[in-house]
Parts: sequence; C-alpha cells; structure tokens
Amino acid sequence: MQLAQKIEALLFWKAEPISRKKLSEILHANQTEINEAIEKLKENLKSGGIVLLEKENEITLGTNPEISDLIEKLQKEELNKDLSKASLETLSIVLYKNGVTRAEIDYIRGVNSSFILRILSIRGLVERTLDPKDNRRYIYKSTFELLSFMGVKSPGELPDYNEVNSSIENTVQNFAEEMKEMSS
Repeated sequence: MQLAQKIEALLFWKAEPISRKKLSEILHANQTEINEAIEKLKENLKSGGIVLLEKENEITLGTNPEISDLIEKLQKEELNKDLSKASLETLSIVLYKNGVTRAEIDYIRGVNSSFILRILSIRGLVERTLDPKDNRRYIYKSTFELLSFMGVKSPGELPDYNEVNSSIENTVQNFAEEMKEMSS
C-alpha cells in the first residue's frame, strides 16, 4: 500500500486533524516522504467529493466545496432533528464525566463517536478543548447551553450523579489500563 493511501486511511479513521509530524511518526517516514505523499493524495482526491483540508501544518479530510450547498442542507436537517439515541448516549457520557476524550467515549459506547461529537458540537451542546495532559488529543465537555437544555446549573445536579460518574470513571480507568498494557 502506498504512503498516500495510508495517510488517507488514517485521516478517515481518525476523523480529526493530524499534524504532518504525527503522520511521520505513525508511518515511520521522513517529512519529505510525508509531504510528497500528501501532495499525491491531494491530486488523487481533486476530482472527488472528499478533499484534503490544511491548516497550520495539520491536515484532515473534508467535503469538496462544490457540494457545500448539499452538505449545508443536510446539516440544517440534522440540527433540526430530535437527538438520536447515539447522541443521547454520548451526551450522557460528556455530562456525567465532563472532561472526556473521544477515545474514552468510543470505548464506553463501543463504536466510533466522531460524527456524533461533531453534530453535538455544531449544535452547541459540547465543546472541545486541547487536553492539558496531551496536546495531541481533545477533551469534550458540556456547554452552558447543554446545562441550560438539561435544566441544571451544574453536572452535579444530574440524577444519580455520583453513582453514574463513579461507574464512568471505573470504565475509563479500565480503558487506561488496557491502553497501558497494549503499549507495554
């Protein structure tokens, strides 16, 4: 498999921006090889519905601007729909943990939550900030709009907060231990 294809697969799987430096580390390639592969990927995607987006030395996959009207229409429809079961699951985790990574959410739910988190972010219900412990990942937290929507002043006012938070903490701890074992 060519380097450009590997980059494309990583960007699709990660569903968030990745720095060129991080790509170089993951793929064990030098910066010149990464840059050449990115240019090749740009060329390969040029006539499709997906394009490569770049900002401050990070890249990600996005939709082709030529179909922005369609995407905008679909986004408006999505925003006006009731929250799905998956959205409610994700919101519950974010609310009760109030500082959780996407990987932790994925682990708890058992599925990729990237799209759900993006929709919840667009709706103003969750916010994403850089993780102070590791600036390569993000932490998802509830917004004031979400607290208002839920009718609470703080997450601590949620039903069975201590019990649910403790359960989520235990699950996140299990995830952390599994990650440590995998890296050993």
